[in-house]
Amino acid sequence: MTLAGENTENAILEEVPGHISDAEILHLLYSTDISWQHVNALKTLTDFNDEVLADWLGISVKTFREYKKPQSAVKENVKEQVLVLLSLMKHGVSVFGSMEEFEKWLYLENFYLDYKSPISFLNTITGIKFIDDRLTAMEYGDNV
Repeated sequence: MTLAGENTENAILEEVPGHISDAEILHLLYSTDISWQHVNALKTLTDFNDEVLADWLGISVKTFREYKKPQSAVKENVKEQVLVLLSLMKHGVSVFGSMEEFEKWLYLENFYLDYKSPISFLNTITGIKFIDDRLTAMEYGDNV
């Protein structure tokens, strides 16, 4: 990855909230050009493959790969999902200290989630918000 790419991804992460906030997400949707760079940042900042990310976004792998190209136009609902996922990733890194540690936690079955892994909730906005709430609970001492 080039330094310019790293700067773009860091700038994108800087603009998303550190906790999912409907008001902040709506503000970004209407004030920022959410584009292929945001989709690409989601892919680049994580170790999740295209199949996993496409499933979270409710799109085909082919569409996901098209969205990573500069000329692509991203649908509104996908823009929202991308922003919410980026916000969750940012929050997860702040709780766990690194993306690697956060990703490990996402795959672990969890007693507090009926023995489901947190990653299994990330294909809906409600599920993403639920996992974000679990991260907040952990920040306040809840053993999730």
